[in-house]
Amino acid sequence: MPLTLYYHPLSSFCHKVLIALYEHGIAFEKRIIDLANEADRAELRSLWPIGKFPVIRDHDRQRNVPESSVIIEYLDQLYVGQHQLIPDDWDTALQVRLWDRFFDCHVQEPMQQIVADRLYATHGDLTKQRTALLTAYTLLERQLQDRTWVASPDFSLADCSAAPALFYASTLVPFPAGCQNLSAYFERLTQRPSFQQVIKEARPWFSYYPYAEAIPERFR
Repeated sequence: MPLTLYYHPLSSFCHKVLIALYEHGIAFEKRIIDLANEADRAELRSLWPIGKFPVIRDHDRQRNVPESSVIIEYLDQLYVGQHQLIPDDWDTALQVRLWDRFFDCHVQEPMQQIVADRLYATHGDLTKQRTALLTAYTLLERQLQDRTWVASPDFSLADCSAAPALFYASTLVPFPAGCQNLSAYFERLTQRPSFQQVIKEARPWFSYYPYAEAIPERFR
């Protein structure tokens, strides 16, 4: 295999890259990294000293590519499938990158802080994080008016980012009743074969998710 993905099946940022790989139909090898295992951590740090997944190893080019958005852009340039996930049109591409960052910074980040609080039993005040998710939902409801996908006419990098971010965030702070556009968008994401494959592969690991009881039955 020309590519190896170093990842974990529960990681939302890894899900983002997996969706892109499946969208492009790229053959790749999977290497699960257990961050509780010192040997695994050392192997990951040998590729990316920061020690965070996902990381792609391109064996043909002898290159390690970290960071989910950068990985997807790399794949888009060198392993493109049916359509690019970052459009050629500059203005549309800018919107795609904007909403990709939105999901990473304003949905993933507060979501992960809430999860970490339960995982490490720190019992912090999570009002700020939960409010941040509600604010993000409100902005998305407005953005998704009369749109099929969040940032461009076609499924894009931003939607790769949206699917896992919204999947996990909605287990912590459900979409408000008035966010009909957002709810419909999430349903479209869940029907995407690439995301369905990611969920199928993550299912055996869901019991390790700190909020496993909040995952809807249809995904278990």
